[in-house]
Amino acid sequence: MPDLRPEITRRRRVHDILELGLGQDRFADIVNWALILLIIVNVIAFAAETVPSINAEYGLWLDAINFISVAIFTIEYVARLWSCVELPFLDGKSGTRARAEYAAQPMQVIDLLAILPFYLNFLIPIDLRVLRIFRLLRFFKLLRYSPALNSLSTVIRTEARALMGALFIMLSLITLGAAGMYFIESEAQPDKLGTMFQAMWWAVSTLTTVGYGDVVPVTELGRLFGGIFMIFGIGVFALPIGIIATGFAQESNRREFTITWSLVARVPLFKDLNARAISEIMTLLYARVYQPGTTIVREGMTAETMFFIASGEVEVETEHGTINLTDGDFFGEMALLEDRNHIHAVRTRSNCRLLLLDRIDFQRLCRKHPRIEQRIKETAQARA
Repeated sequence: MPDLRPEITRRRRVHDILELGLGQDRFADIVNWALILLIIVNVIAFAAETVPSINAEYGLWLDAINFISVAIFTIEYVARLWSCVELPFLDGKSGTRARAEYAAQPMQVIDLLAILPFYLNFLIPIDLRVLRIFRLLRFFKLLRYSPALNSLSTVIRTEARALMGALFIMLSLITLGAAGMYFIESEAQPDKLGTMFQAMWWAVSTLTTVGYGDVVPVTELGRLFGGIFMIFGIGVFALPIGIIATGFAQESNRREFTITWSLVARVPLFKDLNARAISEIMTLLYARVYQPGTTIVREGMTAETMFFIASGEVEVETEHGTINLTDGDFFGEMALLEDRNHIHAVRTRSNCRLLLLDRIDFQRLCRKHPRIEQRIKETAQARA
């Protein structure tokens, strides 16, 4: 059978570049920032095409930008489909099924719709104005590169019921406000408030505090009613804002908690601890990402921290040679236990995510969990 390991390695590398996001890998940062820049250029080019003078003079350049963008976005889409089998939630599924499930995800649907009309135009005559509208979908590709926007979309889905309730209250108030203004002002302003639909336009612009000024009450009772309606409008519009703000804060805390929990639970040293103990340890540890080739510990450096490897690989330079440590291993513990400086240098071999434990917290952990301290000593002695 052919050796598939090189292909798997390349596929995993493509996955890391496209899916891990910004701040994880230098080359991945270059690729992701280039895609972000290309998306922004596409939005600017779309806007420029709507100006007749610019389109007449630079139309060929704008077409070239579109052609190159479609080519790059097509390569990106195919690469994501090819490497998506590396995603944890698709683990254990066949390649075809995994890719089909991945392609059905909202962001992948947006990616496809952003390029599909370009190819359909060669098969089916499509109005160019329709194609331009679909090109705007490329702007939504930016959602992939913004954790804040992803969190916001999650909040909207999570708080959908509360937001629908707030929307119902707003629609009810608009209807009641329009009805009141219609009965009060319809005789005084039959051209502007002579129907419920005209009154609803006034209610929407007033409730949203926009107040275009094209329709205003002229009677004393109408002005009184309008003032009361404005006050209610401020309170009603605060509801969805408060719901989203609270949900966003909770989602940010939940995301940070989930990431830290998964990293701590991944360390074999803590695998036998219960949920309460892991929660306590989470308050002591903090995560940090290191690029390949970074020297984390230098020989003779003062020992202030113990390091746990959540992901990645490091090399320890000892007098007996180089020792490679990977996921779940730890280092820097002996210097803390013996209260001395580091005698070995440690350097990253790949992109690494480490959990750091400061000296004071290390001593606190050892006092509270003697079993963990014993395991640390046993591992250090076996490594020596």
